[in-house]
Amino acid sequence: MNATDSEILLELFLALDTPEGLRAELVEGVILVALPVDGTHCHIIDRLVGQVFDASATDMQVSEFKGLRLTSSERHPPNHVIPDATFLPAELRLLRNAPPWMEPDGLAMVVEVTSNYPQLDRTTKRICYARAGIPLYLLVDREKSQLSLFSKPHRDEYTEVHLAAFGEPLALPAPFEFELDTKDFL
Repeated sequence: MNATDSEILLELFLALDTPEGLRAELVEGVILVALPVDGTHCHIIDRLVGQVFDASATDMQVSEFKGLRLTSSERHPPNHVIPDATFLPAELRLLRNAPPWMEPDGLAMVVEVTSNYPQLDRTTKRICYARAGIPLYLLVDREKSQLSLFSKPHRDEYTEVHLAAFGEPLALPAPFEFELDTKDFL
């Protein structure tokens, strides 16, 4: 895809009038529209967010379904993704009048819980998040009943991954510094 095609695609994407309840994302040159999530998806996000608020070493602001504008280049089309949750240290708190699409600067972690496009969460979004330099990517894979915590981004990939089956604890590093209890994810 050349620069002109990328610009046209981005314009089309930004002009979309997505019906209420649906989410549209632009990932690696493809526009995706996702259906609303189910109750299990919401339950996992709720439990995860609650633990971060209760146990994190750093006060965090969480945003569910916050739009991120990720880096693009000649080699990579623009990406506008909507993670299930983003965690930002409270001192970098978003302003009430923040735009719908934000840069990932300062984010501590993004979270995806597999649902409509599980392979997109496992591979494509992981690469996009690493390329953007987001320090931690937590993938809650419902089909595999496991969590994957990706860390230390380098170019298009994370150089470390820590796995935990649902029911096992998963250590979250700084700035969180606590063990995530996943028993309630079963």
